[in-house]
Amino acid sequence: MTEENPLLDAQKKFIDAVPFRAMAREKKALEQTLGMTLYTDLKSPENSPSYHRAIVEGFLVNTEDTREASEENPVSFSIVGDVSPGDEFCPGFLSGQAVSVATGSIILEGDYSVVRMWEAKRDGNNITITRPFPPRFFIEEEGCEIKQGSVVIEAGAVLSPAYLGAAASLGLETLEVASPPKVTVFSSGDEVIHHSEEMRPGAIRDCNSVMLSAAVMEAGGVPDFAGIMSDDFDGFVRKARNALKTSDMLLISGGTAVDGRDFISDLIRELGDLLVDGVQMRSGRPLIMGVSDGKPIVCVAGYPPEALRGFELFGVMAIKQLLGRNSKLGTFTK
Repeated sequence: MTEENPLLDAQKKFIDAVPFRAMAREKKALEQTLGMTLYTDLKSPENSPSYHRAIVEGFLVNTEDTREASEENPVSFSIVGDVSPGDEFCPGFLSGQAVSVATGSIILEGDYSVVRMWEAKRDGNNITITRPFPPRFFIEEEGCEIKQGSVVIEAGAVLSPAYLGAAASLGLETLEVASPPKVTVFSSGDEVIHHSEEMRPGAIRDCNSVMLSAAVMEAGGVPDFAGIMSDDFDGFVRKARNALKTSDMLLISGGTAVDGRDFISDLIRELGDLLVDGVQMRSGRPLIMGVSDGKPIVCVAGYPPEALRGFELFGVMAIKQLLGRNSKLGTFTK
């Protein structure tokens, strides 16, 4: 551990021992995936747009027919058809002819241009232009936004409303996401009582379980509060070991030292590997981390503000790692 930044050293040592993208994958309907983590890169199954389309209202003409147009040499076209949004094809036409188009209308491939409505003088079924137009003028090409096979959303992305809209625009009904990790939450200490109990001298109400469970959900996990553990070392070991059988992570608040014993440090040694036994920073002693068969164990202070801060520094990072979310060392508030 370096003197320059002990926090970053502790985070790196801990996170290097937690497997990346350890959670199982599952398919879910789009509307059920908000806030979940995309498991693999989402590649587009098609081009978007899937056809050439006009991006303004106007008239589709042969580009070559406009080449000599000027104020002194106006060029006229006869309108022989129209294409509306939703039509499945654009009719072909000859030199000297035009097709009326709307924004979003399907357009032919080839040497064509769209003459914007206000750049043409219309007289019945005829229009006249007084300037040349470049090829494919105001035409959006097939695949100009998204190419088939290209990555639209990278693995590890947290699925937002915008991402879900993008997936829906590609015709997708389901996405492959990482199952949220189950996080077993313990509070500890003989003096700690349930937050709804009547206060008694010497007691401390347990607000950490509620607060940390909410923080787990916000980070992408599923909390499971397993109760308030007394300062009974062997009993705590049994309860924690059983929890590890069905959960993906343990989160413990309080109980750092009991009667001079490094209670939580010894607990982790019984369960697996102790990686971080305090951090050389203000209020860093209660930050104790370990792993058991790759499952992270995050232990934070009993004092609620420090408990939440410890979770933001280590717990959020662990959940992100399990889910396969890319993150940087430092502060992990979101």
